[in-house]
Amino acid sequence: MDTPSAAALPTDPTPAATFPRGFTGPDQPDPAILQRCIQCGLCLPHCPTYLETQRETSSPRGRIHLIRAVAEGHLDVADPTFAAQMYECLDCRACEAVCPSGVAYGQLVETARAQIERARPRPAWQRAGRALALGGLFGAPGRFRLGGAALRAYQRAGPRRLARATGALRRLGLAETEALLPDLPPAFIAARGQVYAPIGPTHRGRVALLAGCVMSTAFAATDRATIRVLTLNGYEVIIPGGQGCCGAITIHAGEPTRARILARRNIAAFESAGAEYVLANAAGCGATLKEYARLLADDPDWAERAAAFTARVRDASEPLADLLAAGDLNTAFTPLSLRVTYQEPCHLAHAQRISRQPRQLLGAIPGVEVVDMAEPTLCCGSAGVYNLTHPTMANRLGDRKARHIAAAGADVVVTANPGCHLQVRASLARAGTAIPVLQLMDFLDAAYRGVDPRGGPERAP
Repeated sequence: MDTPSAAALPTDPTPAATFPRGFTGPDQPDPAILQRCIQCGLCLPHCPTYLETQRETSSPRGRIHLIRAVAEGHLDVADPTFAAQMYECLDCRACEAVCPSGVAYGQLVETARAQIERARPRPAWQRAGRALALGGLFGAPGRFRLGGAALRAYQRAGPRRLARATGALRRLGLAETEALLPDLPPAFIAARGQVYAPIGPTHRGRVALLAGCVMSTAFAATDRATIRVLTLNGYEVIIPGGQGCCGAITIHAGEPTRARILARRNIAAFESAGAEYVLANAAGCGATLKEYARLLADDPDWAERAAAFTARVRDASEPLADLLAAGDLNTAFTPLSLRVTYQEPCHLAHAQRISRQPRQLLGAIPGVEVVDMAEPTLCCGSAGVYNLTHPTMANRLGDRKARHIAAAGADVVVTANPGCHLQVRASLARAGTAIPVLQLMDFLDAAYRGVDPRGGPERAP
């Protein structure tokens, strides 16, 4: 793809070490990161919003130009164009993975959003809604489970059937949003320090699992599958009590202060677990946990503890892939004659740079043929709650992904993030393509248990 001219963009970085005006207070975009961008445009063909719009402002290079303009005082931080572009970005980090200068673009966008939220107070109803969601539901696991229980009652007690049959959802403009919701399982997981013993004679040590908020409720079956897969491979698994949401949603929403509260809580909860690794089975959660050291770098009481915590975080696929490479993985899989295509979660492939491990684990199952779709690392449009706040762009990206999946000719789509799972599932349904979507750990667990993974994780014992 041709790269548009960057003639209108600044070519000489600001020489000062700090910017004299523009952003204020804590959580400012780091001028050193801004200065690393050489405006080469190599990121453009990898940016989802640029690919869809072909607009320079919708590219990482264009957005960096806007951030620089605010930092140098040429553009107001409260300018609507600036805010629109910072939030149109999916924060997928695809640009970071290909940047020859190593620009930490995600840090720029996330801190820019924090500046916007401080400079442009939202209407009272929006502030109340954000406080309810970010501070209420995501702020406490118990409240999140209560919200999940209410949603489960809506789904199972009849209101959903009535809302769909009467067309009420369509008239309220909520049909597509409601279609994204997963069917809530009958039992959630509450982190209370549960310990699961390894199965078999080999004991590889203890790992601690982040239960997560969405994972422990909507995807509780996947958490249980993860525990089974790990214990079958000799790990003792603990789910430390006192843990909560990782903070990814609050960071993406421009509220790092709330995220730091959640980070401190999780660090304290996992410190006493006596585990070699802290494991996450959701890409977005794992990427956030791995960035706690940066999030708390300026906190003298927590910086060292955060760095020690971050050093122990792994995606659940990493230790299993290490076992596979060493010839120590439990390979007592039941053969599955299936063609599988892997949808790469952005925060696994780009933020954590984990791409080959999930494919290697899938390929270790006898009979499984792993086939790549086109653009496997391009964002599907989920991006946390992006598909709720920017449904038009999210649907364009989801439809693009659905076309690639259908063309791959796979029997099953496997991913490793709940948001990707729900977005891809909804996109396939909208396209009329009946290809099931599964989490990686659910697929591995099904192969160990000798059941067809297309039956769904909710049927697992």
